[in-house]
Amino acid sequence: MNVMEMLLVAFAIGLTGALAPGPTLVATVNSSLKNGWTSGPKVSIGHAFVEMLIFVLILMGLSGAADAYRVPISLIGGTALMVFGALTLRGASNASISSQGSEISSNPYIAGALTSAANPYFWIWWLSVGSAMLLDGLRGGFLLAAAFMIGHWGADFGWYTLVSTSVDRGKSILSERGYRYVLSACGIFLMIFGLYYLSGVAGSLGW
Repeated sequence: MNVMEMLLVAFAIGLTGALAPGPTLVATVNSSLKNGWTSGPKVSIGHAFVEMLIFVLILMGLSGAADAYRVPISLIGGTALMVFGALTLRGASNASISSQGSEISSNPYIAGALTSAANPYFWIWWLSVGSAMLLDGLRGGFLLAAAFMIGHWGADFGWYTLVSTSVDRGKSILSERGYRYVLSACGIFLMIFGLYYLSGVAGSLGW
């Protein structure tokens, strides 16, 4: 991929994760009710802080093993994309953007960091899909790896800001039905991209 392709792919994959119901989305909704539309960007900053630490750890711990373990990591990443896509598609039928839960922290920065670090899905994603994509980016240079992170964060900031602005204005950006359709489309995209990703690995091995 070139830089622009990596940005677009990272944005699309990041958006599928951001859209999925989870503790970070709940934290955004809860904080927005108290602190207004700026809660979305603030929660995203806390979320991005945890991901920046992971990014640095992957660069330090896995970049040297990129060539030796490229194939198994890529296979795990491609398979995980398909699994996450199937789970997203299955959960889309009863997903709700308006669900609220207990408030973890009144500080949106801390809430963004804590809800990310405490979410098992978050770690599974980064240990499979995220690390595989980052290592693929590193094979093309640090710029591609950075482009992956920028595209990924663009999706997070865009979606959570949209949610917080919607809540602050007392309106819904998407109807429940529309939200479920978008989630279904995201699940299908993940599954298709997972197949495409795995086909690229198979092609590099001459299968």
